[in-house]
Amino acid sequence: MNKKKLPLAFWIFVGLVAGIAAGLALMSVPDGAAIANAYIKPWGDIFLNLLKFVVVPIVLFSIASGVISMKDISKVGSVGGKTVVYYMCTTAFAVMLALIIASVAKGAGLFPPLETSELQYTPPEGQSIMTTIVNIFPSNAVQPLANATMLQVIVISLFLGFGILLAGDKGRLAGDVVESFNEVFMRVMDLIIKLSPIGVACLICPVVAENGPKILTYLISVLAIAYVGYVLHMLLVYSATVSALGEISPLRFFRGMAPAMMMGFSSASSVGTLPMNMECAEKLGARREVTSFVLPLGATINMDGTAIYQGVCAIFIASAYGIDLTLGQMATIVLTATLASIGTAGVPGAGMVMLAMVLQSVNVPVEGIALVAGIDRIFDMGRTTVNITGDAACAVIISHLEDKKDARKKA
Repeated sequence: MNKKKLPLAFWIFVGLVAGIAAGLALMSVPDGAAIANAYIKPWGDIFLNLLKFVVVPIVLFSIASGVISMKDISKVGSVGGKTVVYYMCTTAFAVMLALIIASVAKGAGLFPPLETSELQYTPPEGQSIMTTIVNIFPSNAVQPLANATMLQVIVISLFLGFGILLAGDKGRLAGDVVESFNEVFMRVMDLIIKLSPIGVACLICPVVAENGPKILTYLISVLAIAYVGYVLHMLLVYSATVSALGEISPLRFFRGMAPAMMMGFSSASSVGTLPMNMECAEKLGARREVTSFVLPLGATINMDGTAIYQGVCAIFIASAYGIDLTLGQMATIVLTATLASIGTAGVPGAGMVMLAMVLQSVNVPVEGIALVAGIDRIFDMGRTTVNITGDAACAVIISHLEDKKDARKKA
């Protein structure tokens, strides 16, 4: 799997460089920016349309499939509940941390608006947090799918999964259909992501033609802010939780996790790092029956690093369009990114599809993905490291809590 993805990341980077070079070349041509927008950008728009098309079915079927697979929770009792609570809480904290540090960076002038006609955008009127919460729940089963109202799509997929579980044997056929569609659209997503080099080149070219080389300094800024978020989250959240709940030294934890973290960083695949992660977690004292449940589940639904990436990039892209996100919109990002983490595949490149979903949820144009897509692999290496470290932290903590529970029963 990774052998196929690594060359793709290289070609995406090549696409970025080619798009930047073409944009710089067009700067010296009369009406070069207009030429880029008229003849190059449309090919990028085709790629964006395909990306938008696959987001809704991916979220609908992958989250429903994830819920169906949680039938294992009934077998492991309290383990499943604690695991899901831990994953959801740390992911929500990750998004909030990302929004805070990205807002500070924006206030410091690191994320200025890009003065370009191509990136002009008038944001819709903001809405209150309560209105946002009410609007999460759909009144129509089809309209959210047609309009790509992502929070409502997530709610539909959750209820679909719960309904299939509650239907028991009668729901088995529906479950098989969901699993089948999930696999089909995962393959469709793979095909679309393979077009990323062309899409990135065609989208970044007109942006560079209008902005010039200064756009590169913004990429360095957003990358640095994301990695600050990655490091802070691991030091603050994982150190505190493994120390307080797992009663293990943070230094020992990170030292024991070093092999899995290095593999995660180099492979950018949570799923590919799973065997190494299980080995490291068990050496740190996690039970085998706990790691066999918690870590595969985490590779599916625990995406703290991806959530940080989405939060930072959402602020960066919104700033590029001159959009000041309201508190209600930031709350929407927290909710969307937290729930969307369930539908993020643990393979390289999938975070970009989920970023499109987060941007759509707050009405920020997904065209802005072109600004960060070319260096997505560099983002991905860091966010995968965070993801797999969080999975292992949860396994260690849950194992320790279960050990204490068993000890109390024996006493």
